[in-house]
Amino acid sequence: MVEASTIELMAQLTCSISLVAFTFIATFSRNAKLELKVQNFIMFTLMLSAILLWWLHFAGGTLWGSNYLPLPLSVVCVIIALSARMNIKGENVSFGANPHNISKILEEE
Repeated sequence: MVEASTIELMAQLTCSISLVAFTFIATFSRNAKLELKVQNFIMFTLMLSAILLWWLHFAGGTLWGSNYLPLPLSVVCVIIALSARMNIKGENVSFGANPHNISKILEEE
């Protein structure tokens, strides 16, 4: 059986790899095929992190000294994994007020 400390290390490693890849997604988005591959990679590593965090919880391990953190963080990993697959290509999805547009409108008036 695998020790809880090993599972904790694997979960932290996969989360860290996902974070680094997510940080550089704008660089990868210059090429559509590369962006898709990186998005799939991020999704895979985050889902693996979620599985490892569940395993850590059921193995009785702790994450950063807390036995409560693994389950909520696994849910966060799944949510971010699903959102990593969204490909908005710079489209305005918020349709909210843009401060630059507000200042232009005020200047025109």
